[in-house]
Amino acid sequence: MLRLAWTLLRRRPPLVVMEGTGVAGGTAVIAARVLAGIPYVVSSGDAVAPYVAIDHRMLAPLAGLYERLLYRLSAGFIGWTPYLVGRALTFGAPRAMTAPGWSIPGRREDRERRRRQLGIPEEAVVFGLIGSLEWGSASEYCYGKELVEALLRTDRAELRVLVVGDGSGLERLRALAGEELDRRIVLPGRVPKEEVTSYLAAIDIASLPQSVDGVGSFRYTTKISEYLAAGLPVVTGQIPLAYDIDEGWIWRLPGEAPWDERYVKALAELMATVSGAEIERKRAAVPERDGRFDRERQQLQVGEFVADLLAASA
Repeated sequence: MLRLAWTLLRRRPPLVVMEGTGVAGGTAVIAARVLAGIPYVVSSGDAVAPYVAIDHRMLAPLAGLYERLLYRLSAGFIGWTPYLVGRALTFGAPRAMTAPGWSIPGRREDRERRRRQLGIPEEAVVFGLIGSLEWGSASEYCYGKELVEALLRTDRAELRVLVVGDGSGLERLRALAGEELDRRIVLPGRVPKEEVTSYLAAIDIASLPQSVDGVGSFRYTTKISEYLAAGLPVVTGQIPLAYDIDEGWIWRLPGEAPWDERYVKALAELMATVSGAEIERKRAAVPERDGRFDRERQQLQVGEFVADLLAASA
């Protein structure tokens, strides 16, 4: 932090762009702003205080103060969702814009090859996700746990769960899967980045597990652009995203979080009853191109935003 702050004070850049809201970087740009008037932009995909409160509730007030100060002293904010943009503006950011990210379109021709490699029959109904499987001690949850638990409540023979990723929760998922591991539950672990699209092609219904609170409700997560690029219908909770961008390709499940019993129960019912025809109807509703997640458009908009901030601070 001290080295970064000193570098900023010595070089005096016309504008600093900070990706994320980490305390070390944030303290450095705040110091450079206060001591030398160096403007900075913050880009973030999470609400700071609610995220910290998940595992460190006592630190939430301090995190909230830091978040407000970081935004209030900034020249502008780039949020991964419009909800985060509104939060930043409310906390004092003078200007803001939304840039939710993008992904490379998947190829459906990878489906058969990847399913064969994973031992998944072509006729199987596959629920899945790709992401970091870090275990949350407070919630006793990691991404994919809801899928494993829901599948274990069904006896549908052609049903499969595919959870791709690594982290402290992977072994817990494997233990939870029990006898279904490598049968109806497939947990291949980490895969090369360039192969992600082929794993997405093997999925029929993508899971976007988010809590309906100050963490999950503010998110899009990078998964949504990946799922859209792969043409996948999505199952998620009753978060703002599930209403705002849905055009008939999202299943919304009740419950406050993906570890909520109501959510897992509803997911198990969906797994047991969803038909191939229903999946195809949902898939047909997935937009082939959503301008919100277009790379060229976002690059242009962010460039114009930064240029405007530079002009304003000149």
